[in-house]
Amino acid sequence: MSELEESYQFHVVEKFVSINGEGKKAGQLAVFIRLQGCNLNCSYCDTRWANDIGCEFTPMTANEIVQYVLECKVENVTLTGGEPLLNRNVSILLKALTDANLFVEIETNGSVSLEDFVGISERITFTMDYKLPSSRMEKSMCVSNFKLLQEKDTIKFVAGNVDDLQRAKQVIEEYHLTGKCNIYISPVFGKIDPKDIVNFMIHHHLNKVNLQLQLHKFIWDPNEKGV
Repeated sequence: MSELEESYQFHVVEKFVSINGEGKKAGQLAVFIRLQGCNLNCSYCDTRWANDIGCEFTPMTANEIVQYVLECKVENVTLTGGEPLLNRNVSILLKALTDANLFVEIETNGSVSLEDFVGISERITFTMDYKLPSSRMEKSMCVSNFKLLQEKDTIKFVAGNVDDLQRAKQVIEEYHLTGKCNIYISPVFGKIDPKDIVNFMIHHHLNKVNLQLQLHKFIWDPNEKGV
């Protein structure tokens, strides 16, 4: 790592240990590192405060973040935002984390190309959103990412209504996603009954598709930070 890379500081708006509330490692302990900033403005965003360029943050180098994670004695790291891949130096952080034998899950909003990141380490997995119509951000999706995702990765559809579910089904079929990677459908909290998602899955025979609820919103207050 060069002197410039060693001194570069990331804008960390939150860091904490909790369980993964969603994704392939849901229920497992993880260290969450939330970076500042996002390029989207989803209708249901629950971390809008972290997207504001003026929000409070702690400046931390890659080495400082790695040391914090190691001190937590948890091997899973969830890198989130906002949109963590917007940071032009995020590859430095990814390499530092994986060089420390940590497993990194990147929560990405689906608008940023993964091309520069897929080859960094086998210890990195992507949980990539595909923004459905109710998010009002579908036009920003980078569909070329579908070619880059592997069996270890996840595509997450967050649905707020039946129209969203219909669109998710269409995308899954159009891009032949079944069997390519993990597929999850989650409800926008409080906007759609999870039973309606299950009934939709049954009616349309959505094999190899997983319903997932955001565990942290059932364990803690849905609006609570740091969980």
